[in-house]
Amino acid sequence: MLQIVIQGRGGQGAQTAGHLLAAAFFAAGREVQCFASYGGARRGTPVSASLRVDERPIRLRCDIERADALLCFDASLLAGPLLACTDQRTLIVVNSAHDAAHFALALPGRRVLPVDALALTRRHGLGRIVNSALLGAFGCALGALGVGSAAGAAGAPSLEVLEAVLGEGSPKLRDENLAACRDGWHLARTLQPSQALSPLSS
Repeated sequence: MLQIVIQGRGGQGAQTAGHLLAAAFFAAGREVQCFASYGGARRGTPVSASLRVDERPIRLRCDIERADALLCFDASLLAGPLLACTDQRTLIVVNSAHDAAHFALALPGRRVLPVDALALTRRHGLGRIVNSALLGAFGCALGALGVGSAAGAAGAPSLEVLEAVLGEGSPKLRDENLAACRDGWHLARTLQPSQALSPLSS
């Protein structure tokens, strides 16, 4: 089973990203479970989505205690309790203009792949909602880098599947969102995380 936590701040599109990613895995033939968590004051405060993916029906009905992958919309959240659900093998894809060398010092021993999704988003006139660019980068990273033995069972959605799901879920600025997703995917192909592990290592 592949377990993913998506964390951001209210208004960044983190929960939407969780639903879109779940739809992409489902479109690829996987069983999925997705649920959100947020407080009463949503905008600007931390919100999260949790996603489980497997080839078999998912019976668990509890929070994710140990994530195989973490998608973080705001790097400042990595200084809080968010890392409690990760370990050294968790793949962390974070929206940040800092490079991997910065995170090798800031979070030693953690497998962090920083992606400047905000720059990609602004390039396509999407403001500060970075979910399309981050979805592309995250999907690519899951496939290229692997996220433990779970990746072998769950696989990763292709760019084509992500584009199809995103296109259906973007009634406004559809072309801009698709372009940001593609740019995020291709950017992630050129990057290396702060700690390299062998793909599909258990």
